[in-house]
Amino acid sequence: MNNISWAALCAAATLCLGLPACGGGRSASAPPPSADTGGAGTGTGTAPAPAPAPTVLPPAPNTPPLTTSFPSTWTWQVPDTLLRPVVPADNPMSEAKVSLGRFLFYDTRLSGNGQSSCASCHHQDKAFTDGRALPVGSTGQRHPRNAQGLANVAYNPTLTWARPTAESLESQMETPLFGMLPVEMGVNDGNRAQILQRLQADPGYPARFAAAFPGPDAISWPNIIKAIAAFERTLLSGNSRYDQSRMGRAAPLNESQSKGANLFFTRANCFRCHGNFNFTDTATYDGSPVPELRFHNTGLFNMGGTGAFPAPNRGIFEITRQPADMGRFRAPSLRNVAVTAPYMHDGSIATLEEVLDFYAAGGRNITSGPEAGDGRSNPFKSDIVNNLNLSAQDKADLIAFLRTLTDEEFLKNPRFSDPFPR
Repeated sequence: MNNISWAALCAAATLCLGLPACGGGRSASAPPPSADTGGAGTGTGTAPAPAPAPTVLPPAPNTPPLTTSFPSTWTWQVPDTLLRPVVPADNPMSEAKVSLGRFLFYDTRLSGNGQSSCASCHHQDKAFTDGRALPVGSTGQRHPRNAQGLANVAYNPTLTWARPTAESLESQMETPLFGMLPVEMGVNDGNRAQILQRLQADPGYPARFAAAFPGPDAISWPNIIKAIAAFERTLLSGNSRYDQSRMGRAAPLNESQSKGANLFFTRANCFRCHGNFNFTDTATYDGSPVPELRFHNTGLFNMGGTGAFPAPNRGIFEITRQPADMGRFRAPSLRNVAVTAPYMHDGSIATLEEVLDFYAAGGRNITSGPEAGDGRSNPFKSDIVNNLNLSAQDKADLIAFLRTLTDEEFLKNPRFSDPFPR
């Protein structure tokens, strides 16, 4: 139904426009963007507001000197509600590597202008999203797609909204670091060496890199990428109120939450795209079969009644150029969904209540402006997105259940927090 085979993907990749970045960017080698650089889709067809200033973190102080040794073996701390993640053979896990990756994830010195880090668009208290409709890169450039959360990112076989060729954390990370359209971290040929020199001059990093990557030339871009990817694989969230109740560690869900859960897994159809252990529709884990890649057109747009979405935000159509792929995007995890607003690939729906109204209606009707069209009638819309007969109480119960998916421990876990005193 809404899936794409690996063989078809590989063939289509030669046509790739891309949009591969964290919030949906384009690599430097991709074609230039369309003259229509809109696509935020506000629901009224109006043009997006000017980009706000990027999140500028205080400069990272020097990394603390390495005063203790790390364990020689890695031990996963996987919640009993989750499964062990897949680890690439060329990037095995280690305590030294994960610790290094955590520092690098929060270090503003890793950006070209020294003002942004990975954490600028991925805040722990928001399940590693940023609370904005569209993120802003280190140079102030607005991105075309909403910043995705990193909770349980290790289970995602595809890592952006609609570029399934980025199939590992390591390969995907090259885009936010080195991408030019739009700029995220702003690393380029003119400053790559300078950034490595910043890390080399830090009194703590040389020993930390040496511990994580024994051998010559430990401070390098491949090793930076491997360390951050290792840290991101540890961002496991599986201890929500729902999880605790299901595993018998807490009281059962209350009446409203239980009714919402029943709706979620039955006639509300939420489970069709969010029914697995990670509340998505596809996952990869240690020992899993090759996952089927699934993408969905949910009726967010139908410009001019043609099925079109605003360029360059047209889902996997940007890769395959197949008309039926117009508007098809990956279903994100609903774990911690209550703290990851705003929603959709373009951040155009502000609240969970509005999301439920959207799905209950079977799509969105934009009545005016250049994006006008009735998404409910989009000819490419997934057949699992239909008008639902949900009462106000049904919606309230669903919201009550969705809020039980918040993992408060994860949002405050010191193992994932900023290691720099600021």
